[in-house]
Amino acid sequence: MKEATAESPVLSVPCAPDPLMSLLLRTAHAIERRLDDALETVELSTPKYSALTKLVQAGEPLALSELAARMTCVRSNITQLVDRLEADGLVHRVEDPRDRRSVRAALTSLGRQRQAAGEERVAVVREVVVEILAGIDRGVLERALARLTGG
Repeated sequence: MKEATAESPVLSVPCAPDPLMSLLLRTAHAIERRLDDALETVELSTPKYSALTKLVQAGEPLALSELAARMTCVRSNITQLVDRLEADGLVHRVEDPRDRRSVRAALTSLGRQRQAAGEERVAVVREVVVEILAGIDRGVLERALARLTGG
């Protein structure tokens, strides 16, 4: 099995001798790799795509603290991510009209286009996964996986 890296945290969990545990870990990594490869074709990483998607869903510029909360990560990581998105021309920072101390991330037209292209690639990966799992009771699978993740 491949060595764990910052980009593949799934591999940092030690594999139990149980084949099911190992299969679940490899499955998560395989799906993550498919998503990464698909998004790379539109010059996005998974974090960049996720941030752009949160901004599209919001329908308005978001304070960086709000974006961090929606992505469940710390503010310093969001600051660095928004720096990279801004350097790529996908977002720009705007002042918060209600709080001069706060900065918001706003999508650019290129950011909207790139997110839409990413969504198309993610949909293809989703279709592949759904096709592979066809015939399995999806509700049972979702409930079991949700229990494993505490959800």
